[in-house]
Formats: sequence, structure tokens, C-alpha cells
Amino acid sequence: MRTGGQRGPEIWIRGPVASEPPRRFSWVGAHGGSGVSTLAAVYGGQDCGRDWPGPADPPAVLLVGRTHAAGLDAVARALADFRDGEVPRGLGLAGAVLVADAPGRLPRPLARRIGEVEAAVGVYRVPWVSDWRLGDLGGGPPRGTEALARLTGAGR
Repeated sequence: MRTGGQRGPEIWIRGPVASEPPRRFSWVGAHGGSGVSTLAAVYGGQDCGRDWPGPADPPAVLLVGRTHAAGLDAVARALADFRDGEVPRGLGLAGAVLVADAPGRLPRPLARRIGEVEAAVGVYRVPWVSDWRLGDLGGGPPRGTEALARLTGAGR
């Protein structure tokens, strides 16, 4: 598009396009000890603990749970709340973030249950990070969480 006698591609006329700021999220724990505070510190966003976001918080929810049986039960209940409209109006579920409850491979029954969660919503997996257990959150997002880092804008 040319305006007022200016010549050249539109980008030359308009100038560079500002990059979009990272999307903001509200981290909501499906159960106590899910890792919400750690994830908010590492990836950014609003730490809502176990409460639904308030009016001043971002309405895009990342639901957090551990990969143990009780954590997956709590995530399933929270997903049912979303499905049944039992969450505050205006909230949107951006995905579930499942944080490893221990190092190593998951037992098959838990892996199957994670598959059921994945059938209902996009899932982002976060591995066991020993440094986080010691309180060292300075290393940035762990390897294997690039999709979550892109989604949240972490590391920009």
C-alpha cells in the first residue's frame, strides 16, 4: 500500500512491526504442592495458588498438577469443572502442566492416566529438576519444556 506519494514496500513505509508481548497466564494448582509458585517464578505469569484467577488476573489458565495418582485425580476434577462450566465466567483453559513428582520413568498406570488427560486438553510436561527442590530457580526453563517456554514467553 502506498500513501502520500511514498514509494516502496509497505514495511518500509510503516516501519518495523513491534513484536507481540508474551502472553500472560494465571497458574492454578489443582492441588497443594503442585509447583505453581516455582513455575510462575521460572516461566512468568500470575501465581494464583489453588484459587481461580480474580478479575485483575490473566484469564488464560495453566492448570498445574503433579504426576502422582492424587495429583492426576485433582487435575481430572479441575478439568471436569472446566467442562461443566463450574469455573468463574471468562476463564479459558490454556493447558495442563504436569510436573514430575519424582525423577525417573513413570509407572505404566500413571502414564496411562496422563494419556487420558492429554485426550482432554493440551499437556505440557515438566521433568524433575533437582535444583528446584533446593530452591535454585535461576537456571531458566529445563530442557524438554521448550513448548511451554514458547507458550509463556519465558526466556525472551
